[in-house]
Amino acid sequence: MAAIFQPQKSALITGAASGVGFAIARLCRSKGMHLALLDIDTANLEKAKTELSALDSSLKTEVYTIDVGNRDTWKDVAKQIRSTFNDLDLVVLNAGKSYKAQSELAGRLKPWADAEYWKKTFDTNVFGPLNGLETLLPLLTSSSPTPKSIVITGSKQGITNPPGAANPAYNASKAAIKNLTEHLAHDLRSDPATAHISVHLLIPGWTWTGFMGNVGPTNESNVKKMEGAWLPSQVAEELVKGMEKGSFYIVSPDNETDTALDQARMQWASDDVVEDRPALSRWEEKWKGRAEEWIQSEAKRRRDA
Repeated sequence: MAAIFQPQKSALITGAASGVGFAIARLCRSKGMHLALLDIDTANLEKAKTELSALDSSLKTEVYTIDVGNRDTWKDVAKQIRSTFNDLDLVVLNAGKSYKAQSELAGRLKPWADAEYWKKTFDTNVFGPLNGLETLLPLLTSSSPTPKSIVITGSKQGITNPPGAANPAYNASKAAIKNLTEHLAHDLRSDPATAHISVHLLIPGWTWTGFMGNVGPTNESNVKKMEGAWLPSQVAEELVKGMEKGSFYIVSPDNETDTALDQARMQWASDDVVEDRPALSRWEEKWKGRAEEWIQSEAKRRRDA
């Protein structure tokens, strides 16, 4: 995958006006790559273009305002991209959103009485990437058969599925992303005609992004963040390392959660099915003590291995 991050290659990135998307765009520009930047935030998209163009004005930096959940808008953008970029080498479907249920019902019933909240979440987080794939896969498969990559941004919440203050529609949307990206990777590598296109699921840890108020293409040296969070640039660097290793699951740690702890938590979540435990047993009153003890022990075992 080192072949992807090279001068004169081209990257298309959604959610590129801030956060992880902008950090990936900046990293690609540092490698001498042309950029197609997509986002719903026109003002910050223009700021991103200005900042990235200043790094190397000889390279293409094109911006496209788009609601990724709008299939018709994707068709219009695709025509512009085809006329500007002869080839795409890297597609990063990163745009995502976390909505809150608006129902007046109290407490835990709130999300289950607000279908619009689920629809908005899935339109952006699931149909956004699907619309991107429908639009861009023909371009990737019809261009030169050189190494290409697709990256889709998931979430640890789509694997461990935390309840309570967490967002069930967001969790479910990212679980769907995990499943569809797994299928995509299998299908593309199983066909000789598309085996040159690798697929990767980026799973960030706690990252200081727009979800946390870090909106726009920020200078990270001026960012004041909580100590446990990673900066978006650290996640972008983790993506490159994972791709160069050939990893499908690129699970990023943060300053509070290392790889061993992530793995132990994910193992416990998966074993709920195998061990016939209550759903989300890690947060069940009767199980949480046992869960935490096992997770900490397993994480230590993995660190010492």
